[in-house]
Amino acid sequence: MRRVKATKTLLITVAMLVALVLIAASAWAAEQSSEELAKAAQNPIANMISVPFQNDTNFNVGPEKRTQNILNIQPVVPIRLGPDWNLITRTIMPVISQPPFGPGQDTQFGIGDTVFSAFLSPAKPGEFIWGVGPIAQLPTHTDNRLGSTEWGLGPTAVVLRIDGSMVYGALVNNVWSLGGNDKKKYNNFLLQPFFNYNFGKTGTYLVSAPIITANWSTGDWVVPIGGGMGQIFKIFGKLPVNATFQAYYNVAHPEDIGPEWSTRFQLQFLFPE
Repeated sequence: MRRVKATKTLLITVAMLVALVLIAASAWAAEQSSEELAKAAQNPIANMISVPFQNDTNFNVGPEKRTQNILNIQPVVPIRLGPDWNLITRTIMPVISQPPFGPGQDTQFGIGDTVFSAFLSPAKPGEFIWGVGPIAQLPTHTDNRLGSTEWGLGPTAVVLRIDGSMVYGALVNNVWSLGGNDKKKYNNFLLQPFFNYNFGKTGTYLVSAPIITANWSTGDWVVPIGGGMGQIFKIFGKLPVNATFQAYYNVAHPEDIGPEWSTRFQLQFLFPE
C-alpha cells in the first residue's frame, strides 16, 4: 500500500513539474547563447528559474552489493528582495529505490526526506558570486528506511567565480537533527566542489562536481573522484535544457555499506529572464 501511495505521489509531482515546463516553454521568448546558458546552469545561485531532474545510480551498496537509485527533483526559484539582494530557494525531493540491507528486507521504493535551502545573494555580485542562508530537512519519507523521523536545520553557503571559459567554486552545508534520542539524532556534512570548462559557443563543457559527505556521528565519509560532460540544447524551439552525464569512484566510503562507485545523469530545464 505504501509503495502504491508513493508511486501515485511521484506521478502527480512529476506531472505538475512537466506541466510547469510546458507552460513556461510556451511563454518564454528570451534568447541567450548556449555559452551563457551553460555558465548560468553551472551557477547554483543564478538568478534564474530551473527544474533539474538529477538521477544518481549507486553501485555495490549494502552487504549484498546491490544497486541504489535516487532521482532528485530539485526546482530552483529566485525571489527578488529589492534592487540589491536576491533570495535563491532550492528544494530537493528524492525518489529512492533502496536495496535490502539485511535478511528479510526487500527493495523499498518511495520518497525520501525533502531538503530546502535559501541563499541570500547580492543582485550585483563582484568578482566572486556568493550566497549564504539556512538549510532544513523535512521528514517527508514514505517509509522509515528512506529517511529520518526528525526535522533538521543548519547553515549553507556557496561561493563561485566565472573566469572566462571556467566556472568553479564550492557549496557546503551541515544539518543537525532537532530533538530525538541518540539513535535518531544526525549530524551530516556536505561539500560539493565544482569545476566546469566550457568550449565556447557550442554549449558543450567538461564538469567535475563530486558530492563529499560526512556523518559526524559515525565518522563515515564518502569521497568521490571523477567527472563527465554536459551539453546545452533546446526543445520546443526555444526552451533550453542542460544535460550532463558523470561517473565517480568513491575513494572513501563506509565499509560494507558503500557505494563503491556511481553515475549521475541530469536533465535541467532552464527559464532565464
